[in-house]
Amino acid sequence: MEPIVLASGSLRRQEYFRLLGLPFSIMPSLIDESFEGEMPPQDVAKEMAERKVQKIIDLFKGHTAPWICGADTIVSVNGKIFGKPKSREDAKYMLSLIQGRDHEVITAVALYNGRKKLMDIRAVSSIVTFMNVDEEGIEWYLDTGEWQGSAGAYRIQGMAGCLISAIKGSYSGIVGLPLHEFYVMLKENGYSYTG
Repeated sequence: MEPIVLASGSLRRQEYFRLLGLPFSIMPSLIDESFEGEMPPQDVAKEMAERKVQKIIDLFKGHTAPWICGADTIVSVNGKIFGKPKSREDAKYMLSLIQGRDHEVITAVALYNGRKKLMDIRAVSSIVTFMNVDEEGIEWYLDTGEWQGSAGAYRIQGMAGCLISAIKGSYSGIVGLPLHEFYVMLKENGYSYTG
């Protein structure tokens, strides 16, 4: 199997690459995650994933990496986009808005085939339902520190699982890499699981 450059420092994405048995190297792609104007949440996630891959392509400066993968996860509440909180207060604000209601979690994946110089970008949307959480419950969760570096200020695979009453869609997508869709992308773009 050919190695894939993973344009992410996310431990969860690395775990999923290992689960799939993919050889990979890690090149975190630190990009400007700001965007201009009103964009649908799926388009924002796709643009961020593409930017991450493009930054790695630019680093290779003419040398072709066979495969590069970037992903971005955002949380959307009624069209308002939440990325990673900048502070505990920012995280508290996000959690106060999503508690007791449904919200959308979108993970976009960009896969670059360096030999064909083709980029495939897809987004997967899931719905997460948070239980009603009082201020004490929010403070308890903030004290875990899991909110740091997490879109929407929580990690479903951690203690936030205590606060989530239902999900509809891709659990792995909520974590940060929709496994089914990523596997299909690899196959459809000519990645070989043999040799």
